[in-house]
Amino acid sequence: MADLTRRSFLLGPAVLAGCAPKRATGFRGYCLVADQDGRAVTAVDLTTFRVRRRIPLDAAPSLIVSHPSKPKAFVLAPDAGTVYEIDLVSFGVSRRVRAGSSAIALAIAPRKDHPERADSLWVLYRDPAALIELRLDTFRPGRTIRFPSPPDVLDLSVDNRAAVAFKREHAIALASLDHAAVERTFSTESAPAFVLFRSDGETLVVGNEGRRSLTIYDVATGKTVVRLALAIEPQHFAVSPDGGQVFLSGDGMDAVAILFPYDTEIWQTVLAGHAPGAMAAVANNLTNPPSLLYVLAANPDANRITVLNGETLTLAALVQVGRAPRQILITPDQKWALVVNGASGDLAVIRILSLNAAQSERVLHYKTAPLFTMIPVGEKPVSAAVVGW
Repeated sequence: MADLTRRSFLLGPAVLAGCAPKRATGFRGYCLVADQDGRAVTAVDLTTFRVRRRIPLDAAPSLIVSHPSKPKAFVLAPDAGTVYEIDLVSFGVSRRVRAGSSAIALAIAPRKDHPERADSLWVLYRDPAALIELRLDTFRPGRTIRFPSPPDVLDLSVDNRAAVAFKREHAIALASLDHAAVERTFSTESAPAFVLFRSDGETLVVGNEGRRSLTIYDVATGKTVVRLALAIEPQHFAVSPDGGQVFLSGDGMDAVAILFPYDTEIWQTVLAGHAPGAMAAVANNLTNPPSLLYVLAANPDANRITVLNGETLTLAALVQVGRAPRQILITPDQKWALVVNGASGDLAVIRILSLNAAQSERVLHYKTAPLFTMIPVGEKPVSAAVVGW
């Protein structure tokens, strides 16, 4: 896996760089945007790049995730402890459930061989302190994994495990979703900023809050595999489409650090604009296996996106977007980047092909790539998800 990952950097956007711009065709689906202050979800039609519907909620949403195979999405309103199911046939709330008074995260349990057959949504509650299953067929609370103190961070693995972090206690619980039970709990050297299962579920990457380091743990034993020093404090991460690279950003340096999780080493640290935050990676689907085409990093203070060449990890383009970009999504066809701008209340749309053109025309200096369009989506958009149809 590591060798393939390294070779993927030698491939890159050369196949596409010389292509002339073609007439843009959108993605057959919707981008659903959670508008926290507006207490609503905005559905943007990605074939026309226009708002199709505003779906009102009775509580403020913070997080939205898409169903893996159906035209649906799930929205979390944390202060109300409520999860809403959004149906994109009726463009409304089809079901809702409240299993506690304060929630913090939700995720769909992945299926290693058949991700489209996911059948459960797991919601992390602080009150009660528990991880609670919502069966997608009934949309009712099912199995419950209880904790002795309120949890803070969640990740799910492909082999039906959950990693739940407790910042105040400096601890992580590994739980079996199949048995709805905690398998082991172990201490961390500092408060976990995030937890991230490797793509095969065998190791767990933990960002150490307040320290410029990562710790990688063996999931089977809970023992430390390695502690890795960084030039930044790890606060944000993005994973390459093949799972072979993890991109990290945070305070300390205007750069992105690159982790090879299968080699358990930091490969390099590259400049990525001022104070990079949220990130996303684009695959080059014209190579076999697909390689890394671009890494996009949001620069919230500069209201722009820094684009890095996936082959050389050098600057490919800059894209000016709205104010305070906070999330970057890539459509499943790898043709569009969608940027959620929290302060200006809009969704910036970047055509990936325009990045290829900007890069091919760059000689001694970067070329600014144009925005495709900008779409108003609410008062304070905080999270988004792409749903195909």
